[in-house]
Amino acid sequence: MTVVGVVGLGTMGAAMARHALAAGFDLQVHDRDREQEAPLAALGAARAASPAEATRGAELILTCVPGDPQLDAVVTRPDGIASTIREGAVLVDCSTVSPSIEQQLAAVLHERGAFLVDAPVSGGSEGAANGTLTIFCGGTPEAVERARPLLESFSRTMTPMGAVGMGQAAKAVNQIYSAGAYACMGEALVYGQKAGLPMDGLVQAMCGGAADSWIVRNRSSNVIDASYPLGFRLWMHLKDIRIGLAEAEKLGVDMPVTQLVADLEQRLVDAGFGDDDVSAIARIPRREA
Repeated sequence: MTVVGVVGLGTMGAAMARHALAAGFDLQVHDRDREQEAPLAALGAARAASPAEATRGAELILTCVPGDPQLDAVVTRPDGIASTIREGAVLVDCSTVSPSIEQQLAAVLHERGAFLVDAPVSGGSEGAANGTLTIFCGGTPEAVERARPLLESFSRTMTPMGAVGMGQAAKAVNQIYSAGAYACMGEALVYGQKAGLPMDGLVQAMCGGAADSWIVRNRSSNVIDASYPLGFRLWMHLKDIRIGLAEAEKLGVDMPVTQLVADLEQRLVDAGFGDDDVSAIARIPRREA
């Protein structure tokens, strides 16, 4: 049985871990909020007191943390992953972070004879719960193939994108695109309501035409109801598109639309709506922020 260390048991990480357990992996789990480990322990996972303990003896290590500083810490701190990772093991990082931090940490692990695959995901909390995530993979072909059985336990598709860091570059593309889509859907549907259109029929018609998308199908009801229950936190989406903006600046790519959406999302975060689903950007055309 393959031993997998799991570090980071938030909404996404805990769901991934449950699917991995169901697929027959032997899990050692850790979260900085130790209470997050208990539900997985009840399903058969072993609890670990630190990232180092979660990693000890594992062939694969799965991480899912909020950003660059947290990922760097769980890998490089004294009781971090790098301190106990075995030679030949693969760290599979499903966080959304910068390509550069993945490349830096891959170099750290390489010194220990281990490998890194950056594998950011798309599909929101529903995709994690249902095991239908989309995954963008960066890493050597050999490391990606070793990670494949674990990743396939909670995904519908996983696509190799190239060397370490390219998975994160692909996720940045995804988040840049979704930024405009969320903003425009919010404006469009608020306009539709103000115009007196039958909203259920309107969305059904949109889903049959060129405006069809996952975002319309899965988040239009949030806008129509003016309620934004957790799917993907707005502050995290803002973090993601700022990564995209920073990478685009390095490449000399102008992104005025994405910058505008970042500014709008920052207004919402400043107004206290950062923990709403990202579809809460519809609060802007409703003049709620």
